[in-house]
Amino acid sequence: MRTSLVSPLMSLPSYLRHSPQRSFLVLLVYLLSFGFSGLARVCAQSEQALSPSFFVEQLYPVLIDAGCQDCHTDNGVASDTRLAFPDVDAGLSNLETFAYDLLRVTDRQHPEQSPLLLKPVSEEEHTGGELIAPGSHEEQLLRRWVLHLSSLSDQQVQDAQARIRPEIIPRLATRRLTHAQYNNAVQDLLGDRTKPANRFTEEDFVRGFKNQVDGQIISPLLAEAYSKSAERLASVAFRGGDRLGLVPDADLAGNEELRASAFIQDFGLRVFRRPMTAAEVDNYRRLHRACSQTEGSFRSGCRAVVEAMLQSPHFLMQVERGPGNAYEQFERASRLSFFLWNTTPSPELLAAAAEGRLSTHNELADWAERMLDDPRCRDSMDEFLAQWLRFDRVLTATRDRRFSKFNSNVAMAMVEETRRLFHHLAWQDRNFLEFYTADYTFIDSNLAALYELPAPAEAFQRVEYAAESGRAGVLGHGSFLVATSKPAETSPTERGLFVRTQFLSHEVPAPPPGVTTSLPEITKERPMTNRERLELHLNSDACAGCHRLIDPIGLGLEQYDPIGAFQAQMQIREDGETLALELDTQAHIQGIVNSSFSNPRELGRVLANSTAGQRAIVKQLFRYAFGRRETSADSPEIDRLFDRFRDSDFRFRELLLALVTSDLFFQPSP
Repeated sequence: MRTSLVSPLMSLPSYLRHSPQRSFLVLLVYLLSFGFSGLARVCAQSEQALSPSFFVEQLYPVLIDAGCQDCHTDNGVASDTRLAFPDVDAGLSNLETFAYDLLRVTDRQHPEQSPLLLKPVSEEEHTGGELIAPGSHEEQLLRRWVLHLSSLSDQQVQDAQARIRPEIIPRLATRRLTHAQYNNAVQDLLGDRTKPANRFTEEDFVRGFKNQVDGQIISPLLAEAYSKSAERLASVAFRGGDRLGLVPDADLAGNEELRASAFIQDFGLRVFRRPMTAAEVDNYRRLHRACSQTEGSFRSGCRAVVEAMLQSPHFLMQVERGPGNAYEQFERASRLSFFLWNTTPSPELLAAAAEGRLSTHNELADWAERMLDDPRCRDSMDEFLAQWLRFDRVLTATRDRRFSKFNSNVAMAMVEETRRLFHHLAWQDRNFLEFYTADYTFIDSNLAALYELPAPAEAFQRVEYAAESGRAGVLGHGSFLVATSKPAETSPTERGLFVRTQFLSHEVPAPPPGVTTSLPEITKERPMTNRERLELHLNSDACAGCHRLIDPIGLGLEQYDPIGAFQAQMQIREDGETLALELDTQAHIQGIVNSSFSNPRELGRVLANSTAGQRAIVKQLFRYAFGRRETSADSPEIDRLFDRFRDSDFRFRELLLALVTSDLFFQPSP
């Protein structure tokens, strides 16, 4: 380790520095009395105290340029460490607070041994490698701040820590209905089963889901699709009369104006998921009157109203006005229904909101309990599962002709296999960590042949893996192995990245611009395993940082080919010849202790036993429920959800109940 005594010695009193007769003796007394670290602290105290502005203006940009924030966030690959950077848009006060939060990684008694000082220059083992050059100006800035923190008195430390305030939790955001929610809503409102949103422009996946606020734009093409869909749905609804019974009977409603108003208010309540205002009723009544007069039919006016309502933001958006508004309980009803049923609230749930029966956490819990037993809840959680595990990649996968066992029927069977395991665990109140570790699966004859297992008597019956099998849980499923492979070969990088992002909820930085991601071509003259090919990335400074985090995970799954079949050796085929290469599947997860594994079964145990793997389930459901990434301000809420999940022996149903009865979901009035 380098010594830093030269700089501190320059801060000693002049009588010590300029008196050779006494310097050695006095220095010896200092070292014996305080130790080397004590000397550094005394020297630091003699400097003018550094202010938070020094950190914000000089040191923080150094840490950002070094890329520290890429890993050290609540969702970074170093999330289990004591250091977490604030969000990228943090204000000045939050950055000044963070400056003193670095006390967590400062050894005040032995500042030269502080992780904050040693890890960035890679003098202490650091997953991110060397980020700041030893001896550089940047390191000196870092050293000055470490010495400043170590020089603080206990009272100053307490005062600094008192400044560390929790961030304000983001409000619930107004979100666009997803295409699946749109399909379900028009089916419930109008009986339409054609799934019109399947023909809309495709939705983007953001952080693994389609319902994230920052990815939900309404493009001109989507707006046009909404318009055409509304026109068709309204037309079909009244084709051949009022076959859906949307309009009140004339004898019950009285005159046409009252009948139109009753229709507008009744249908508007279901479409907007709240009572309509008097102004809204008047506007739609004028539309109804105009169209009825123009086309000479009462139902023509009703058709125009339906078409207009289906294009209203109050239908297309899940509006959140915040606690204390007049529609507070209706918003709770919508929140509950779109999360648990993925569709608009039922008339019964809207009636409960109208009668004030969603006023307490217990009332919401009672409704949630009932809704969890409805088949629509299973369908909704199937949508969560499909997005979380990217079933779309499996169902649209193509494979090289060498993999003749793979086809669309096999792809659908793979998705069904994973769905069956999910249902078995979630709806039979089993420990959900078996999603990673289950030594059984649910397969048909096609998958049995692919996995080299006995065919079940009936399709998707439960089948036990052999004791020596390397498969277990979802990591041994074809759905995972296919979704993370290329058409002609496996991809350790994709598999490792999937584990990081989906099963650990880590955010891995994107590759730097201009970096070549293709691997060296395999030839008969130069046969290489993927491990050997990927080593080239580790030799590149631009690639090593991230590939060191993801490749070692995927390499532990190399014995499973691009269609999920077991391969004892890597097969290379060229010019009609086949060359077999031995596979080294020894692997680990950087940042998780005792994480060595060599097959899916062992990796499943690592994930199930790690806090990061357990919390990832909570985080993924949180993101799906609220349509956004959790922030550091959400940490207490995530902790509470996780505690309840863990205390229930990891029952998924209990996690759902914990989430919908949380303050963040309930949004109590001030």
